[in-house]
Amino acid sequence: MAIKLWDKGTEPDKIIDNFTVGDDRNLDLRLALHDVHGSMAHIRMLESIGLLGKDELPPLLDALSEIESEIKEGNFEIEPGVEDVHSQVELMLTRRLGDLGKKIHSGRSRNDQVLVDLKLFFRDEILKTVDSVVRLFECLQDLSERYKDVLMPGYTHLQVAMPSSFGLWFGAYAETLVDDLWMMSSAYRIVNQNPLGSAAGYGSSFPLDREMTTRLLGFEDLNYNVVAAQMSRGKSERAVAVAIASVAATLGRLAMDVCLYMSPNQGFISFPDEFTTGSSIMPHKKNPDVFEIIRGKCNRLQSVPNELALMMVNLPMGYHRDNQLLKDVIFPTFDELRQCMDVAVMTLKHVRVRKDILDSKLYDYIFTVEDVNRMTLEGMPFREAYRTIGLQVNAGTYKPTRCINHTHLGSIGNLANDRIREKLDRVLAQFK
Repeated sequence: MAIKLWDKGTEPDKIIDNFTVGDDRNLDLRLALHDVHGSMAHIRMLESIGLLGKDELPPLLDALSEIESEIKEGNFEIEPGVEDVHSQVELMLTRRLGDLGKKIHSGRSRNDQVLVDLKLFFRDEILKTVDSVVRLFECLQDLSERYKDVLMPGYTHLQVAMPSSFGLWFGAYAETLVDDLWMMSSAYRIVNQNPLGSAAGYGSSFPLDREMTTRLLGFEDLNYNVVAAQMSRGKSERAVAVAIASVAATLGRLAMDVCLYMSPNQGFISFPDEFTTGSSIMPHKKNPDVFEIIRGKCNRLQSVPNELALMMVNLPMGYHRDNQLLKDVIFPTFDELRQCMDVAVMTLKHVRVRKDILDSKLYDYIFTVEDVNRMTLEGMPFREAYRTIGLQVNAGTYKPTRCINHTHLGSIGNLANDRIREKLDRVLAQFK
C-alpha cells in the first residue's frame, strides 16, 4: 500500500498515482537532508509552544539525527509505495518511535514543508554555484595578467576595429561574471526567507513561533504574509533561473569567442590535442567540441526562465500541483551550469595564445585610430587628423606606426584587475 501523508483510507488508481507523482520521488532525494533540518527546527518550535512535551523532543531529535547520518552516508532511499521525502522521513520516525513520530507534522502542511526544503536547497546550490563562478573568475583573471601584454585584434560588426589584448579579453569576461553574481545575490536574498508556518497557505490556529524557526534555519528574514509565502513557490525558482541564465549567457558568449578564435582563419588560440576532437574523414581536424557543448548547454540554460514563466503564468493564488513540475526544470540546471564552468576552467588553463597576431599586414588598419590620436596629441584637430588618415587608407598609402599607448583605467595598458577583484569581494560579502 502506498504511504501518503494525506492518506484517508482510499487507495488511488495506480495509473493516476504514477502520473501525478512522476519523477518527483527521485528529485526529492536531493531535498532529504533539508527536510530533516526543517523538521528539526519545527519540532524545537513545537516543544517551545507546548505542542510537544519536553521529554518527547530529545528522542525525536536523536532519531532525526540518525536519519541525517544515513542521508550523508548515502543510505537513504524513498521506498516503493512512499510518495515523497516528507512521507519517508515521517515513516522512518514512526517505525522507530511509534506514535511519537506522527506528531512532527502538527502546525505545518506539505506545502510549507516543501517550500522550506526548496529554499534551503536553493540556498546551498546557489552557494556551490557561486564557488564555481569564483573559480572561473580567478582562472580568467590569471590569464588576463599572464597575457596582458599580448595584443590581439578588437572587432566591431565582426570587422577589424582597434587593438585589443588577451589581457583585455580574458579580463572582460571576469568582470562580467561579477555582474552575474549580483544577479545570483538577488536570487539568494529572495530564497533566503522562511515560509515555515504558512501551512497550506493560510496559516494555522496553533500559536506557531515563526521567528524561532527563522533563526534556527538561518534564514535572513520571514515570508511574513502566509499567502505571500505560498506565492513564493515559482517566484523563487524563476529568480534562481534568471541568475543561472545570466552566468550561462556570459559563459556561452566566451565559448563562442573561443570557437571563433580557434578557427584556422584566425588562429589566435589553440589547445593541446587531448582537449579537442577529430573528424572521421578529415585527418587534420581539431574541433572545439568542448566549447561547442558549453555553448549549447548555456544557450539551453538561458531558456529556463521562460519555461518556468510559462508554467506559472496563468495560475491563481494558492498552491497548485503544477508547482511540482518546477523541480523537473530547475533542479538539473545547477549541475549543468557548474559542470560547464568546471570544464571551461580545466580547459582554459591549457590555452595556448599566439603572440605575433598583429604583425600581419592583415591588421595594418587596426592602428588607424592610434595614429589619428597621435596626430591629435601633436596638435592637429581631431577631425583633420581623422580625414588625413582616412585619405591615406583610401589611397592605399597608409603605413601604421604600430605604436600603442593606452594608459587610462580599464584599458590595454591599465587593466584594473585589482579593482575588479575588489568588486568581486563586495558581491561575495552579500552571501554571508
